[in-house]
Amino acid sequence: MTITHATRLGLSVFMATVLVTASVAAQKVRIVQTNAAGDNVHLIDPATNKVAGIIEGIEVSHGAGIAPDGKRIYVSDEAESTLDVVDSKTLKVTHRIPLSGHPNNMAVGKDGRKVYVGIIQAPGGVDVIDTVNLKRVKTVPTKGSIHNAYVTPDGKYVVAGSIQGRTINVIDASTDEPAWTLDMDLGVRPMTFSWNADGSTKWIFAQLSGLNGFAVVDFETRKEIRRINNPDLPPGKATVPEGSDPSHGMAVTSDGKTLVVCSRLNNYLYSYSLPDLKPLGGAELSGKGAGWVTLTPDGKKAYVANPVTNDVSVVDIATMKEVARIPVGFVPKRNVTGVLQ
Repeated sequence: MTITHATRLGLSVFMATVLVTASVAAQKVRIVQTNAAGDNVHLIDPATNKVAGIIEGIEVSHGAGIAPDGKRIYVSDEAESTLDVVDSKTLKVTHRIPLSGHPNNMAVGKDGRKVYVGIIQAPGGVDVIDTVNLKRVKTVPTKGSIHNAYVTPDGKYVVAGSIQGRTINVIDASTDEPAWTLDMDLGVRPMTFSWNADGSTKWIFAQLSGLNGFAVVDFETRKEIRRINNPDLPPGKATVPEGSDPSHGMAVTSDGKTLVVCSRLNNYLYSYSLPDLKPLGGAELSGKGAGWVTLTPDGKKAYVANPVTNDVSVVDIATMKEVARIPVGFVPKRNVTGVLQ
């Protein structure tokens, strides 16, 4: 009986291992790269640095997000003013959800039950999409129309930036009601976050119109505490005039120790240590535009969208060196990382 019990136990452990391994193997880390011109969205496999799939039929895609269960990809569609729902296995659009106005960037809620879409068309606001019923259930008012919407790492707040209103708008995700607003002196562009030991939001990093750098906002005190300029170019290097704002796109590694920041003007991706915000290095990009950045889940590689050269630069974070360039669609801008089923 002892041998039989041991055999059964061994088989149970073996089968559990097989199931876990199969589950992990079935999941695919992908970089979803939207293209601001044309009618497609590219999916990059970070294991090979090659395009592994293309979503067709979304003209002028802006932001993207992946459901926590990996079954759906959401894309804000500028041409149709909709949030498009894509099946992650077939890469086909299954639903188009009408929005309250012309959208810009978007974010998926922590539990996946809601998607938040920034509305750039006046009067603006943040559209709340119920992902169970696939309907817009609310538009949260904001001070100024919204360029980018984010969910904080703990999932408790939605943070939306306005260029026209020059504001950071914070929304309570439990009620979908405005929590507080911070007035800035310049238009608010991309943002990202650092967090405390308990997972709560510590700082908001905000890029601003006309600034080759970023502002640091303390989430608890609701005040800007610091403003940092990106490094000057080395002697003999010239700035790149193509593109709009001088610094556009930033992200924090999953261990919370490194902030990476795009400089369109310098055509570099810079890294800063956290929490002291000391410059660590910079990767000169061979593509042009440096319009957005996303990181692999392990924080080892950055993917920088280059809207001028229609490609994505891959940067090794440890060495801050560009290691690859991947051709994608026309005018690639926003990108996001997630795990698909």
